[in-house]
Amino acid sequence: MDLPPDLFYYIAIGFAAQLVDGALGMAYGVIASSLLMGLGVPPAVSSATVHAAECFSTGASAISHHTFGNIDKNLFRRLLLPGVLGAGVGAYALASFPGDSLKPWIAAYLLVVGFIIVLKAFFSDMPPRQVTSHLAPLGFFGALFDAIGGGGWGAIVASNLLARGNEFRLTVGSVNAVEFFVTLTASIVFLVTLGLSHWGMILGLGVGGLAAAPLGAWLVRYVKPKPMLIFVGLLVMALSVRTLLKSAGVP
Repeated sequence: MDLPPDLFYYIAIGFAAQLVDGALGMAYGVIASSLLMGLGVPPAVSSATVHAAECFSTGASAISHHTFGNIDKNLFRRLLLPGVLGAGVGAYALASFPGDSLKPWIAAYLLVVGFIIVLKAFFSDMPPRQVTSHLAPLGFFGALFDAIGGGGWGAIVASNLLARGNEFRLTVGSVNAVEFFVTLTASIVFLVTLGLSHWGMILGLGVGGLAAAPLGAWLVRYVKPKPMLIFVGLLVMALSVRTLLKSAGVP
């Protein structure tokens, strides 16, 4: 395996992406996939590379969130099987068909969800509630779009749960824990259907993510929900607008 000359650049990207993902429950795949596709890596190969690297960082993140008590066991169990199924179907579909045509629709959905999160932060002082409905389809389609788009599990699942009032810390921890199994499933399907390349990128992203995972899991215990909800909402909206502009051919 030949290491890329800019290995430390990929380590830095993996560290920053996992720090955001561990603290907010989203954005690792979006950041890393945007980087790889910006370098000319095809969508299917990009998604396979990112999910392979995420196996290391999400595994460390799941252990860290469990250690810090950030996981709702009931939410974890109810998202797990649908997430695994969705990841398998999405990875197989991307290996067989181009997935770029779905990105504008996902981005439009996330734009609406991001707006709802910002509104909730400003106009709702209701205490957190435990979300128990529609978890199976949320987990399935979140993982499906994650595998097809190279990222989006947290942005879809965590954003939806936060918009519906689920507690911030338990949402982030539980969604991150399930993400390990989602990325592992997608990686296995990609390995069987496409094979894996870009091992230097996988190594850099994985090492950076491993280093940041405990820090992100610790950080989520001390952040204040309202400003973080605003940040999450604006982040999701900004990434969604960027995806929509790129899909429309705007540089």
